[in-house]
Amino acid sequence: MHRRDALRAGAGAVLTGALATGCTDGGPATAPAPVPPAAPGEPDPPDGPGAPDAPGSSGRARDAPAPRRFPGQPPEIGHGPRDRPRVALTFHGQGDPATARALLAEAERAGARVTVLAVGGWLDENPGIARRILDGGHELGNHTQRHLDISSMSERDASAEIEQCALRLRRLTGSIGTWFRPSRTPHATPLVQRLARRAGYPHCLSYDVDPLDFTSPGVAALTRSVTDRVQGGSVVSLHFGYRDTVAALPAVLAELDRRGLRAVTTTELLT
Repeated sequence: MHRRDALRAGAGAVLTGALATGCTDGGPATAPAPVPPAAPGEPDPPDGPGAPDAPGSSGRARDAPAPRRFPGQPPEIGHGPRDRPRVALTFHGQGDPATARALLAEAERAGARVTVLAVGGWLDENPGIARRILDGGHELGNHTQRHLDISSMSERDASAEIEQCALRLRRLTGSIGTWFRPSRTPHATPLVQRLARRAGYPHCLSYDVDPLDFTSPGVAALTRSVTDRVQGGSVVSLHFGYRDTVAALPAVLAELDRRGLRAVTTTELLT
């Protein structure tokens, strides 16, 4: 946690920068990257768990499931059923891959499963992380290609952000991933919802608990921010790349367990 004098000197700039780069979220925008081409003469692999391995892959231990439609649920889902003792911890996927792996290990140590909404540029830089997420029993979804403000984009540019990330997921895992979450906003506009459906995502994923972990509030404050607001059916917005989140996760999971709440994937939350 920042010391008081450091906060006085730079808190305004730091917090403003964090809020400006986030989905109310502090992950930085990813530099543009070209879509990796298929091998000469090779068609793009189809969606679905049975798709062939990506070019150059030695084989996947686990394929990603395709998105599911949940009848009766709205185009944008912010929480699951309130009468079930389950919650979904969702992570915006970018940042230091070592921190991401530490978070996954902490979740698995407690028997928890999480949902990771990955930025396509992050997958380009860390292609092995997709398999790591899936092999841990977690879900992997789409958080746009470059983590820019999708709400302010033209239809063409917004569509490219969704579809380019979907292509990377498909080539790495055999599927476009289970969910789409818009970047730099908690809610998808009607246009973005339509573009997500066109790309193959029946629902966009929002959340009802946002502890602002990207502001690095400190372990105790972050833990309280989650546990004071979480309830059955909650979808919690968290981030890879922040040490406070790694440090707070064991206490958060222990409190959920004490209340009889189980941390599951978002698909499990709604099934």
